[in-house]
Amino acid sequence: MTKSERRSKRLWSVPLALSDVPESGRHFDLVADAQVRAAVAKHAGLAALPRLEASFDVTLHGRGGLHVVGRVSATVGQICVVTLEPLENEIDESIDLAFMPAGAFPLVGGAEIEVPAVDVPELLLGSGIDLGAIATEFLILGLDPYPRKPDATFQGSPVGDDAAHPFAALAALKKGQGGDKR
Repeated sequence: MTKSERRSKRLWSVPLALSDVPESGRHFDLVADAQVRAAVAKHAGLAALPRLEASFDVTLHGRGGLHVVGRVSATVGQICVVTLEPLENEIDESIDLAFMPAGAFPLVGGAEIEVPAVDVPELLLGSGIDLGAIATEFLILGLDPYPRKPDATFQGSPVGDDAAHPFAALAALKKGQGGDKR
């Protein structure tokens, strides 16, 4: 798969080449159009995605790397896990990522130096990054996996009710076959 084929398969693609970032850095305000929002909503299992925006400040980082700081914000339509009614949630995720080329990691005796997971930069593939893909990833990470309306409450069966026990039907069958010797 070529680089352009990978880019075309992305839901929201806003490529940025390392060479397009000046020493002073560059600011981006991105707003996803209706087609992109529909594709991202389908991919993320959302009922709707009426708003998806991102704001990034991109600066050079080290030798051949990029630093991306910003926010992704969105209004997402989800389904309440209790009432099964539609609801809207607001997403506001901060982003702070460093990207370094693969050759930027020092080697000692043929092996990479172990760096704590907190400090490990993202791998810069090729000569740039995709701001749309970053925004999409952080939107999905910010989704509530169990959205619930503020006033929705789950009403389970009473605790002491033997008929509500998940294996009550099996217990009744066992008693009927003479399997219960109490």
